[in-house]
Amino acid sequence: MPHSPASAPARLLLTVSGGQLIAAAPGERPPRRGRRGPRRLAPYARLFATPGTVAFTVPNLVARLPSGMFGVATVMMLTAHHGSYALAGAVVAAGLVLATVAGPLIARLVDRHGQARVIVPAALLTATGHLGLLACVALGAPVWSYFCCQLLTAAQPNTGGLSRARWAHLHRGRTAGAVAARHTANAFEQAMDELCFMCGPVVATLLCTALFPEAGTLTAAVLMLGGTLAFAAQRRTEPPVTRQAVPGAPPLRAPGMAALLGTFLCMGSLFGAMEVVTIAFAEERGQQALAGAVLAAQAAGSAAAGLLFGLLRPRGTVRGRFARCVAAMALLMSMLPLAARAESLLLLAPVLLIAGMATAPAMVTGMTLIQRVTPAGRLNEGMTLAVAALLGGIATGSAGGGALVEAHGAVTAYAFPMAAACLAAAVAAATRPRRPATAR
Repeated sequence: MPHSPASAPARLLLTVSGGQLIAAAPGERPPRRGRRGPRRLAPYARLFATPGTVAFTVPNLVARLPSGMFGVATVMMLTAHHGSYALAGAVVAAGLVLATVAGPLIARLVDRHGQARVIVPAALLTATGHLGLLACVALGAPVWSYFCCQLLTAAQPNTGGLSRARWAHLHRGRTAGAVAARHTANAFEQAMDELCFMCGPVVATLLCTALFPEAGTLTAAVLMLGGTLAFAAQRRTEPPVTRQAVPGAPPLRAPGMAALLGTFLCMGSLFGAMEVVTIAFAEERGQQALAGAVLAAQAAGSAAAGLLFGLLRPRGTVRGRFARCVAAMALLMSMLPLAARAESLLLLAPVLLIAGMATAPAMVTGMTLIQRVTPAGRLNEGMTLAVAALLGGIATGSAGGGALVEAHGAVTAYAFPMAAACLAAAVAAATRPRRPATAR
């Protein structure tokens, strides 16, 4: 008996869509492949799929933004009351030097006692110092009291390092998935650092000029304290204290740490010199108001590159990646003196944008390597040492770049950040192992 069409077995059309085998009837169109955009962002989607990550990331960004506000807000507040950039620079520099010394000590306490127990009183001390400085300035207290207040502000926790420590704890291990997750997390954190230091000065300037000179410092102190308290309240993702590992060798004695910190010191010199020289370059041409926008181009390039870098799958050893990224940064930074000779900010801005794109990959791989070589239980101290090296380099670069500007002009002074980048590449090359090792 012949089969009727209704009873005939249906033929299926097999096709591949989105990496899956799909069966469809002859007259039915197979489902279309998903948009490529969300798939490209899959590493970040997987990163924040971990419970509790958004809850600690948002307050951490609130607490981190004031790091880009305090310096500008302090300068604007002090110059408004005293009219002296020398005094303002001295007060800010004192806080920077004190933070370089106090930062690793606070991080060591965090490793010994946990994040929440240490950063809450540290944030309270920091807020007290900034608000005390505000009160001293407003009430006309002696200048020496300003420096006393800066002693308290040096207690500010390294919120970026605290966040990186949480990511490292959540994705610990040497599996391919853990390595990729840490790479993406470090890229995200670096991009957020750049955004905070790009937006912070703008916010501080707006507050100090639109409201009153003390508004920037007041707002930054409130944001820092509120964000830190909210971050500390997220105990679910806080790394546990490994008391057995704390009495071990300090991170400074870890193999390769000295070369790493030397590289961070050179990169800090690059950042500090580039900021001072670019401001001088704009001022020499009567365009000082555009200096902030030109420097923001460098930060924007670094932030964008950081986010894109986090989408790439890490290949090879982390030491090899670090050396290559720093070498690429040195190569791109060599364009600065050439662009400066054109005597045009319009040309310098895109060059800084392109050069900035090499900054984030170098910082991301550097922080990843710091996490690798730091002894267990002392991760916060190790990453804060890297930040301290950066701050020391920024202070050195600012002084050296400024001296070169005074002696030979801004165009010639762009040789300083280029030289610092080349020296960083040379020191980073010394961190590469002689024999291949498994990437972490």
